[in-house]
Amino acid sequence: MTWLHDHPHIKTIRVAASDLNGVARGKRIPARFAQKIEDDGTRFPLSVLNLDIWGEDIAGSPLVFEAGDPDGVALPTDRGFIPMPWLDSPTALLPMWMFREDGRPFDGDPRHALNAVLKRYADRGLTPIVGTELEFYLVDDSGKDLQVVPSPRSGKRRPGAEILSLRALDAFDGFFTKLYDGAEAMDIPAETAISEAGLGQFEINLSHGPAMKAADDAWLFKLLVRGLARQHGFAASFMAKPYAEYSGNGMHVHFSVLDENGTNIFDNGGPEGTSALQHAIAGCMNALAPSALIMAPHGNSYDRLVPNAHAPTSICWAYENRTAAIRVPGGTPAARRIEHRVAGGDVNPYLMLAAILGAALTGIEDAAPPPSPITGNAYDQDLPQLPDRWTTAIDAFEADPTIARIFPSELIRNLVATKRQEAQEYAGLSDEEKIDLYLDTV
Repeated sequence: MTWLHDHPHIKTIRVAASDLNGVARGKRIPARFAQKIEDDGTRFPLSVLNLDIWGEDIAGSPLVFEAGDPDGVALPTDRGFIPMPWLDSPTALLPMWMFREDGRPFDGDPRHALNAVLKRYADRGLTPIVGTELEFYLVDDSGKDLQVVPSPRSGKRRPGAEILSLRALDAFDGFFTKLYDGAEAMDIPAETAISEAGLGQFEINLSHGPAMKAADDAWLFKLLVRGLARQHGFAASFMAKPYAEYSGNGMHVHFSVLDENGTNIFDNGGPEGTSALQHAIAGCMNALAPSALIMAPHGNSYDRLVPNAHAPTSICWAYENRTAAIRVPGGTPAARRIEHRVAGGDVNPYLMLAAILGAALTGIEDAAPPPSPITGNAYDQDLPQLPDRWTTAIDAFEADPTIARIFPSELIRNLVATKRQEAQEYAGLSDEEKIDLYLDTV
């Protein structure tokens, strides 16, 4: 209660956990009851973390009628209370994760899935260090068709994309100033902001740190960006492809791995990296197709994964090459790392990092050799391809033995059932309904 004691202006709290889609599910509680929640947690139905994107139960789920829709116990994570600066009333969020009645972690909770992968690293004396790059659009969705937001300074709509344009950033200086202030208050390490290739598209990097905090940061950052945008009278969207004619939103992941002495196990003093780097790349490569459902979890996600649109489509890796799915950036050897470029902005950060780090560790455990790195434009080469259909990705995720080494069977079952239900409903939507579904949900 120290944080709340130091912030007596807080009137209400939210307690929330991430469901499989990354949607925050939880409750509003007066601040005077916070001590009980902090000490004992609260109760949610287990099925709450396994709703579809509309917030509906999954038909035939064993968590619902078959089991009597039982409660689990939602307990606070180690994040503690954090402010919610996008709300008008002084409010704090207490992030939670789900446990069964007997104290066991609930295997359907995406945060527990990442935690299990990190325990595998810890058992080997290893610690992943992760940074993320989050792309999003600022959108005027007040009319029938999406438009770029008018500049608060000039009132004009920017006619085209402006990569790394200071003018584009400065036009929304008020929004970005509040965004950075909010990130600092929430202990989210927001670093560089740039304007990107799309109309009204921006990217902000979150600096490297422990993997679980990186996942928490990404999840919370998406809540912050969307909330502040609405406070400013427009929308912020992380959906994979809001505009057919412009680049989609990605969430690139950079990671290295430290040993017990704090040494980067990917660094051999040169540009090529160690055998551990090669094995981790091989693990990521082997999991690219079966983990596509995690990296591209929604119907709209596959509109992003098309050639020549700044998103990878081929299963390949390379040194310092942004057309590859797996990139090894240049720079000082001490910072040797892997950049995983497949995920869209619409992912669940916990599942994404579990899939990426789990795949890398599987490669290290198996001492798997990668294929040769490519050179040149991956789009122009005859290479194995990522799944280009949602249903293909669902089937691959369900059946692949590598996925079974990373995720618990309960989560695999729940996610597959969720995505099959969503895919069936999505097929009947109009284009306008599809945009409306994802614009500020994911």
